[in-house]
Amino acid sequence: MPLLNRLKEYRSKLGINQTELGKRAGVSRQTISLIERGDYSPSVTLALKIAKICQVTVEDIFEYKEDENDEE
Repeated sequence: MPLLNRLKEYRSKLGINQTELGKRAGVSRQTISLIERGDYSPSVTLALKIAKICQVTVEDIFEYKEDENDEE
């Protein structure tokens, strides 16, 4: 998946678990877990909420990598 993230790192800096981050962002613990593992790409709205909670920009947490096989 081309969307990489550092969510676990930023969540750890806040000193909160996945459940607490999920509550603050309005999603389940499972959703946070899926995002951290790279198995789920959050909506723009959710990515913005998470960044605001972590007090960083979306780009600090999420990074999009182009697949070398994709053509534009």
